[in-house]
Amino acid sequence: MKTLEILQSVQYVTVKGKRFAVLDIEDWEALIEWLENLEDRLVVQQAYEELQAAQGDREKAGWLRWEDVKENLT
Repeated sequence: MKTLEILQSVQYVTVKGKRFAVLDIEDWEALIEWLENLEDRLVVQQAYEELQAAQGDREKAGWLRWEDVKENLT
């Protein structure tokens, strides 16, 4: 199901005067995955733009060398 279809499939329920949106759990998980992917793409786009602004120089763009950080990841 596409994201727009998921959003359009929302059902509403009113409990004690409060209105809630209800989604099927599979639709909710798909929506969360879509948002995470969107966030990842924005991070990549920003990094690419910073690299372009630094004329391809990773150090000027603020990128770290793998050799300098790999031991901190384990």
